[in-house]
Amino acid sequence: MISIGPALLVSHALFCLGVYGILTRRNAIGLLLAVELILNAAALNFVLFSRAFGHVEAQAFALFIIALAACEAVVGLAIVITLSRNAKTVLADEVDLLKG
Repeated sequence: MISIGPALLVSHALFCLGVYGILTRRNAIGLLLAVELILNAAALNFVLFSRAFGHVEAQAFALFIIALAACEAVVGLAIVITLSRNAKTVLADEVDLLKG
């Protein structure tokens, strides 16, 4: 059986890159990609621990996370397209359309 240590290291690196992306990006598309990285790291953790402990339920939950990430990407890109049309920018710091 393969050790899950190196794969957990990859998952940890994906999560850290996602958090770094969320904290440093101003572009809305970059923020969406960072959230995708975090969700992929979580799904990878579920699959790794499912394989290590033999529970199939965690793999089903990982599939749910992948479906959720796809839905998040579709809705997020629709919001970004609408934002770029209305506010003429995709930078998250410069958007103030909802301020009263």
